Amino acid sequence: MTARLDAQMAFLNEADRLKSILRGTTICDGSRAENSGEHSWHIALYAMILADQAAPDVDINRVIKMLLIHDLVEIDAGDNPIFGDYDVAATEAQEKRAADRIFGLLPSDQATEFRALWDEFESAATADAKFAKSLDRFQPPNQNLASGGGTWIEYNVSLDRIQDRVGAKIAIGAPGLWAWIKPQIKAFFAQHAR
Repeated sequence: MTARLDAQMAFLNEADRLKSILRGTTICDGSRAENSGEHSWHIALYAMILADQAAPDVDINRVIKMLLIHDLVEIDAGDNPIFGDYDVAATEAQEKRAADRIFGLLPSDQATEFRALWDEFESAATADAKFAKSLDRFQPPNQNLASGGGTWIEYNVSLDRIQDRVGAKIAIGAPGLWAWIKPQIKAFFAQHAR
């Protein structure tokens, strides 16, 4: 029992470091960068509130678990903003090593379960993972709209780029959310045309 609790506490203490990883997205009021711990909590809340947007075969409890752990690898790998420039293959390799290390802190049964959930999220092949990935992509544009453009301005992002990199992923698992936000994004870019 003591060894199990020791391992669980080591993992939980390590997970606390996620609060120190700053993301490219700001919080809704635009006052500061969001951290990855806040992001994970926020999109888990999105899953609870927007569960009616999921396909009927989606298990929201599994989605929430995925969303709570999906960015833990950023403790080692850092955040790579979707519109930033980085080596995708190198980042994926670094994140897999981080997943091995971080989930490996847990007792073996939990390590296996959480690593499998993380792998499922990353592959986005199941209904649960598609919805989780859609929410992960939906939250940042929602926050950018709330903050007056946020990182879209900083990264000089175009509407087409948002549709390609974000919209397509949202539409796969949550088409209703993409249908709702797309006109708002278009209106933002029409108003802020350069």
